[in-house]
Amino acid sequence: MEILKAFLPRLTGRQFLMIGIPAVVLGGGLVTGLAVLIILGATGATARPAPTQPIAYDHSLHAGDLEIPCQFCHRGTDTQASATIPSVEQCMFCHSVVATDRDEIKKITTAFESNTPIEWMRVHRMPDHVRFTHEAHIKADIECSTCHGPVEDMKTVKQVVNLNMGTCLACHRDTNGRSIGANNPHPISVDSAPMDCAICHK
Repeated sequence: MEILKAFLPRLTGRQFLMIGIPAVVLGGGLVTGLAVLIILGATGATARPAPTQPIAYDHSLHAGDLEIPCQFCHRGTDTQASATIPSVEQCMFCHSVVATDRDEIKKITTAFESNTPIEWMRVHRMPDHVRFTHEAHIKADIECSTCHGPVEDMKTVKQVVNLNMGTCLACHRDTNGRSIGANNPHPISVDSAPMDCAICHK
């Protein structure tokens, strides 16, 4: 099992069992290889339920009701690969004076005063062999909701778009976003994003 963890660090415990049991019982590399491919094919970058976060942050309030732009909190999206999770200090920029008496805000205050980072659970993640940069997509005026869904309506953020190769290629073929529609033929036009394998794969 340790070998599997070394090569496939993002598999869940259940997935390890689904791969490990056939490998041990049947003792074959071929069986193990097939199990790995099946599990990765079935679960890689697929939409899944929202994880439980350490603080109940309500995106529908912040991004929806208050209309705070995504980049106000997720800074650096237009200059770097990662969208980044806001630091505790950034949360305190507002919450040192806003809603300070609420239980969830008190958790942020406690983390700030004790200089302890908040262990947020990651919601969106591309496979390790994919190179994705937010900077290029933000500069191309791709709406955040194209990949992240209507976050402004989500009380708890969850992945709603399958971030797999088919989704990415469909959008790259038609950078106007029309490729999301079920009946679009995905034409490649002069304005399309690059289709070269090396653009996304390391």
